[in-house]
Amino acid sequence: MNITVLAGGIGAARFLAGLASVVPSESITAVCNVGDDLTWHGLHVSPDIDSVIYTLAGLEGEHGWGVRGDTTATLDGLRALGIDEWFGIGDRDLATHLLRTDRLRAGATLSEATAAVATARGLRVRVLPVTDDPHPTVVRTAEGDLAFQEYFVHRRAAVPVQGFVFPGATAARPAPGVVEAIRDADVLVIAPSNPFVSIGPLLEVAGVRDALVASRARRLAVSPIIGGAAVKGPAAEMMQALGHEVSALGVARLYTGLIDTFILDTVDAALLPDVRALGLEAVAFDTMMTGDEGRARVARAVIAAAS
Repeated sequence: MNITVLAGGIGAARFLAGLASVVPSESITAVCNVGDDLTWHGLHVSPDIDSVIYTLAGLEGEHGWGVRGDTTATLDGLRALGIDEWFGIGDRDLATHLLRTDRLRAGATLSEATAAVATARGLRVRVLPVTDDPHPTVVRTAEGDLAFQEYFVHRRAAVPVQGFVFPGATAARPAPGVVEAIRDADVLVIAPSNPFVSIGPLLEVAGVRDALVASRARRLAVSPIIGGAAVKGPAAEMMQALGHEVSALGVARLYTGLIDTFILDTVDAALLPDVRALGLEAVAFDTMMTGDEGRARVARAVIAAAS
């Protein structure tokens, strides 16, 4: 059984770790968001890809990003030199960005550089960027357009959102293997990720949405909203700002036409009839991924829902 996961952010990374603990890692492909990639002091940083790789490698930081137990000598040194550095990168994390950037400068694609990092970390899950082309997420706000990390990290997601722009989408093409992974999967899961800034950028790449619609896979999505709130991140605030119902049902509406089955937490079981009224199958179970066992439990339940 081949399983493809559309992934972005911490929820996706944790789901993938659970999945890799219950099915053969070689059967899993993660198609990852690159909309929050940035250049940091000349280095190419891919936060969502790195969160997936670190979590699968058992190196996940205590907040879900970065490397567990990392040191900050380089960051401290920059600040000591008077650089007002708001984007925090640890020293071991820095090594990842050095490897990636070295490969890119030597002529490798982002896919090839990602494979090099994943191999160095001992992964057997295939980790793909959705595109090798520049494909940034720009957040439209009352204060003007902001690069995603400027909005999310520097401004702490506190600026009211008016929408999102993907200026690279018209030129971006799916990375090698992406369309095939979506088209030929037996099971395809939209991870419990932010639908606007984690999954949305994936679907903006030419051919990805069409591949998802045409896929022969059993297509499922796991709600990132539980009890009217996001487990992590600004998804709930974004939904409200953009006029969507802040609920699992609101997320299901966003994915109608793209999936067969929508998964809610048991907290939201009362919404099952409303989700089914959208023409989707709907299943409710405990979707909180607390600890390794919680991640494995959710992965098993998703696989069962796909049966």
